[in-house]
Amino acid sequence: MNKPFLRIWIVGLAWLASATVHPAYEELEGIVAIVEDDVVLASELRSRLAQVRQSLEASDSPIPPNDIIVSQLMERLIIENLQLQEANKRGVEMDDETVTRGVQQLAASNNLTIDQFRNALAADGIAYREFREDLRAEMTISQLQRSIVNRRISITEQDIDGLLNSPFYKQLFSDEYRVGHIMLTLEVGSSDLVVARASEEAQKIVNELREGADFAQTAMRKSSASTALEGGDLGWRRAGELPTLFTETVLEMQVGEIAEPINTSGSIHIIKLLEQRGAGTETEQQTMVSHILVQPSEIRTDEEAEALISEVASRIAAGDDFAALAVEYSEDPGSALNGGELGWSTADAFVGMFAQTMQKTAIGQFSEPFLSQFGWHILHVADRREQDMSDEARREKAVQVLARRRFDEELEEWIKELRDEAFVELRL
Repeated sequence: MNKPFLRIWIVGLAWLASATVHPAYEELEGIVAIVEDDVVLASELRSRLAQVRQSLEASDSPIPPNDIIVSQLMERLIIENLQLQEANKRGVEMDDETVTRGVQQLAASNNLTIDQFRNALAADGIAYREFREDLRAEMTISQLQRSIVNRRISITEQDIDGLLNSPFYKQLFSDEYRVGHIMLTLEVGSSDLVVARASEEAQKIVNELREGADFAQTAMRKSSASTALEGGDLGWRRAGELPTLFTETVLEMQVGEIAEPINTSGSIHIIKLLEQRGAGTETEQQTMVSHILVQPSEIRTDEEAEALISEVASRIAAGDDFAALAVEYSEDPGSALNGGELGWSTADAFVGMFAQTMQKTAIGQFSEPFLSQFGWHILHVADRREQDMSDEARREKAVQVLARRRFDEELEEWIKELRDEAFVELRL
């Protein structure tokens, strides 16, 4: 699974400070779990515990008892370990160049150069090499998940038609919901008695939540979902991007409402609608945008790439033709020969920094040079329009929505299968 906390720490850089860990866990040494052909070390657990506690403290969130955090962290470390072993078996790996682009993207998302980013890490006691290896592991797991889970997803024309003809169509494509999720997992082949007891436990949790119990704290204590340590928060999603079994329930809920438990064959789900925003629409904002891309390479350092894009920006400011400069300098083969033109595009067609810069650049203006995971860019925004979605575009959007929705469902199922089939011996 992805490591959501890594993203939280990077965004705020709050996780980079030192932390005090409960003394009982400072005494741990050696191996805390055997996982197939590998192990989880006590040092890994201590490090992750310190990071989680710091993240909670930085956000002023109540901190659960250490034993609850440790239990969740142990499961997360085991799942990550299993996925890295699976990636190794399948030959999934991230080369140094790919990891470097990932670091560049993280630095750019914080408006830092690579050197500034490295200095920020060093100032707070984080070794750059260690940070790169953590990022490499996260990227490897993400690539493994995509390669495995996408093959498990099947979308038919009937599925697409069903979504497009849904009475909730406008909400599915435009309204956004922030949902809290708690999952209680049932073992395969559980007896009726076990299922009944789990259902009673779920109903008890729902009652406690409705009486005012904190949802995030309850999720940390009770949930077996991968979002447990984030308080069960699934983040902002369009309704169509929520797991299928939640969608219709969420659309009928009021903000703050706790739904009745939702039972499936292998689990019980409890959801809360935390927030809702947006309004139904069938149009999308499109931008006529062009760009110039300059990339670092084996023969061009990061500093040289930055210097070159700055030179190009100076020539644009002096009145040189953008399209001609794109033909001369841009290293995007798909657009360079067209003067850098990318045509009418929506923000979701681009990576984060590109999309953000495009949206805040005024019509007729050029952006300042900025760094994305692909290199240094300058954008020119020629025009904007609100465009009705064509039938073809609606169908393409429906496929994307269905794929994202089913990805989360299949990912949880695949992780559960991986965990159930693995040999794990806890030594904590």
